[in-house]
Amino acid sequence: MEEYSQEDWGNHSQDLHGYPTDQELDEIPVTKRTLKIKQESSEEAQKRDIMQNIIQILESVQLKWELFQSWTDFSRLHLSNKLAIFGIGYNTRWKEDIRYHYAEISSQVPLGKRLREYFNSEKPEGRIIMTRVQKMNWKNVYYKFLEITISEARCLELHMEIDWIPIAHSKPTGGNVVQYLLPGGIPKSPGLYAIGYEECIERPPSPHMERRSLDPGKEGRVDLETLSAQASLQVEIEPTRITYCYLGIAEVRTLQQCLFLHFQANTKTFSKDWVGINGFLSQNCIVDPGVSPKSIYIKFVEVERDFLSAGSLVECLEKAIGYPLKFNN
Repeated sequence: MEEYSQEDWGNHSQDLHGYPTDQELDEIPVTKRTLKIKQESSEEAQKRDIMQNIIQILESVQLKWELFQSWTDFSRLHLSNKLAIFGIGYNTRWKEDIRYHYAEISSQVPLGKRLREYFNSEKPEGRIIMTRVQKMNWKNVYYKFLEITISEARCLELHMEIDWIPIAHSKPTGGNVVQYLLPGGIPKSPGLYAIGYEECIERPPSPHMERRSLDPGKEGRVDLETLSAQASLQVEIEPTRITYCYLGIAEVRTLQQCLFLHFQANTKTFSKDWVGINGFLSQNCIVDPGVSPKSIYIKFVEVERDFLSAGSLVECLEKAIGYPLKFNN
């Protein structure tokens, strides 16, 4: 890696971080400045969560780190035109263990080109690595990667970037049966879709709540706060989370047709591959009086039909979420 003068390094640092000047900060109203900071912190937190998820995927498939020697290595044929999940790591003179610096899903740009950007001192990503090696913050730099298909890249996008859509249901008809009400706007095109349900996780009441419930207070006085706590359920409900239970591939049918057949049609008319998920959805429509059905969610992403048959999509999603899909065979 070429040497930079102190003056050059100062210029690179300013370019890299892009910090606003004092004058620029003075020109930004306080309320807008606060809003901007909150927005940036939220975006940074989201990026960290995504990167952590990618690192977990890389760790779950137990890939070996490869020592970076020359960025011309990434021009090799086996890296030049492939999509992949990759990680950049480093160690120091004091600690040989390799730690992650960065991880990414290269789903739009070939892996070889993306890695060259991380080891090219003329690129922002490369400057970070170059300066840390030059300043002896790091000893060696490493990389690892897992090749993926276009459909697997879209599957990971479905998990990490697409929001869940809640499925509404009608009021009970014919006694204790409800019907699902699918939203509009489901594409009439091939793609991937996921079905999930909401779980409420109960945990024992906190010590603070117990103390408040058991405190007799002053004799002869009704403590409304205590009475309310005692009258309520003696559990605290944690924030709900959505559990994936099925990944569908809309290859022969469209996304719209597949989801309609899951939520609106008779389970007996389908192949055995759909019996599990359709049976679960049908059973969820039968509710006891005064009890709501389990909340169901969907998400989907369009994928060209030619790409859908490539890859191991169910295993890809299971690695990303960390548990098996209940209704995929």
